[in-house]
Amino acid sequence: MLGGQIETAEFPEFDDIYCKYCFTYGQDWVITTGLEEGFTQAAKKSTDDRQIFIWNFPLDVTFKSTNPYGWPQLVLSVYGLDMFGKGVVRGYGACHLPTTPGRHTRRIPMFVPESTSKFQKFISWIIGRRPEYVDQKVVAQGEGREVTRVRSQGYVTVTFNIITKDMKKLGYDCSPSDTVNSQSTEMAGLSMPVTPRTLGTAEAT
Repeated sequence: MLGGQIETAEFPEFDDIYCKYCFTYGQDWVITTGLEEGFTQAAKKSTDDRQIFIWNFPLDVTFKSTNPYGWPQLVLSVYGLDMFGKGVVRGYGACHLPTTPGRHTRRIPMFVPESTSKFQKFISWIIGRRPEYVDQKVVAQGEGREVTRVRSQGYVTVTFNIITKDMKKLGYDCSPSDTVNSQSTEMAGLSMPVTPRTLGTAEAT
């Protein structure tokens, strides 16, 4: 279960931007509740020194699967208006949903596709059509990305609140590593870390 927010964005060179989000996942995964995609509201850049865009747009979705292959990813596409009032892409980005329960914050680097030549770049500026992906989910895939020329541009900060259920029944240990390492037990005068597997063995004996 995922609950969270698309919180802020950093695009100092632009103003009046909004974000489109969607999830991509493997064939064994299904969404039981929540929306697979959506749009945030348009936001203006803050007037303080940070110069950030604040959306605080809620995310709420529940996935179900019996196979970790194709773990869900969040795909972001940020759009804004150019000098002619046309909507153009300001950045693409993607990240996997955290695999451990709890609260997580991700600062996702964004990028934009670029024209392959200066002439094509000039033509795209004249006609007002900048390079962009037909399917935004391609940014979460590796196939075909090596032939795409891109440029880094901006960041988006997202907060995730993750809840998992029945992972241990399927044989997967998703306990946070810091929690596992912080617990210890004394056995035969030696200190050893307590993991869920260790606890299961101790209870069984």
